[in-house]
Amino acid sequence: MDMLVAGFWGAFFGTVALMLAGSLAAFARSLQRVALTAALSSLVSALFVVAYLGLLPIENPAHQSRFLAHVATFTSVVLGLMLLAMLGLLRDPVVAQRVRAVMVVVGALVLAFGWTLDAPESLALSSMLAFIVGAVMLVICIRSARRGDRLAWVAVTGVSFMLVAVSGLSWIALDREGAPWQVHALSALSGMAYLSTMATALWIRYSYLIELREVVIHGPSYDPITRMRSHTETGQMVGLAFFRQHEDATHPVGVIGIAIGNLYMLEKMHGRPALNHALFVCASRLRRCMPGDVEMGRLGEDGFLLLLRDAADMQRVVRLGRLVAERLSRPVKLSTSGAPADLEAGQAHWVAQVGVGVLATTAQVRPSAAVKMARAMARTAWSYASRVAWHDQALGEIAELPAADAA
Repeated sequence: MDMLVAGFWGAFFGTVALMLAGSLAAFARSLQRVALTAALSSLVSALFVVAYLGLLPIENPAHQSRFLAHVATFTSVVLGLMLLAMLGLLRDPVVAQRVRAVMVVVGALVLAFGWTLDAPESLALSSMLAFIVGAVMLVICIRSARRGDRLAWVAVTGVSFMLVAVSGLSWIALDREGAPWQVHALSALSGMAYLSTMATALWIRYSYLIELREVVIHGPSYDPITRMRSHTETGQMVGLAFFRQHEDATHPVGVIGIAIGNLYMLEKMHGRPALNHALFVCASRLRRCMPGDVEMGRLGEDGFLLLLRDAADMQRVVRLGRLVAERLSRPVKLSTSGAPADLEAGQAHWVAQVGVGVLATTAQVRPSAAVKMARAMARTAWSYASRVAWHDQALGEIAELPAADAA
């Protein structure tokens, strides 16, 4: 394999690694179904490519062809079933059982018939099965798309790329020395496009389940604008955190209060839709930059509250406070209309007047007092250049957080 071909396939395996990393991130957020589907899709696809490129330690050509036939059959059955499940066509248990049985039986019959053929012919038969399954899935996706399923159009694109990749890899496997580099390049690029498209489809398919899970967990206390705990639910979150602190007083609770000073003026100038858009953007930025062990919730009408149940490392709390101030202070274009066509056409340029209060509490501090202090510190931070305030233990008062190089 020359350097150019190796570069294309290296990019493909890099895409596989990124998809696996994304699945691990989803698993860390307790999204096991999304993580399992994404990981299985990438691993099965990678197995197919590794086998068809001849990268497995199988010296005998006949044995290698036999093994590739089994890999092709297994991959086509698994990916076909996963695609049907993603499109929601296997929700009926009876239908799902029948479809799985048919797919398994067809795969077994192809393998059984392949053993009556020579090894290269068996490989060609299984490769043909993989292409046929892909073609059938493409027809199903087109039919679903024409019935109004938007996700199916994404799947149509992905399956089309998959068919190109399967065709190219079959050529490579059957004529390993004679396949030109253009076939390798087209197959690798098609495989990358397939994985990227399927990752997008998976996220579209399951994102509403993520939203639904939050609604079910928090119920009426769920804030649909910021997709966080409401003010009432935040109070319960704080109480639970401090109750656990009494059980283990060696780990203080880190409290970060966030106050946005110009939301009222934003609503007066551009209306309620702009205000809601601003809260949505701020909450989204918080979720993207905060580690998984940080709990988040609303704090009044103009702020947020972050909790770290183990704030023994005060420097980490300070770094998070600086990160929050930096991320939320970035400018944004806000929609001033609630019409669907205008949501992505930002008309109002806005920069949040952010104030951040950083506090690490002890078991002796009442939860309500800690929250009030963090909020007061955040409002005080509006007047600081750094936009971050903390409780200076040496001075015994609220002060501006020192610069990063001086802390």
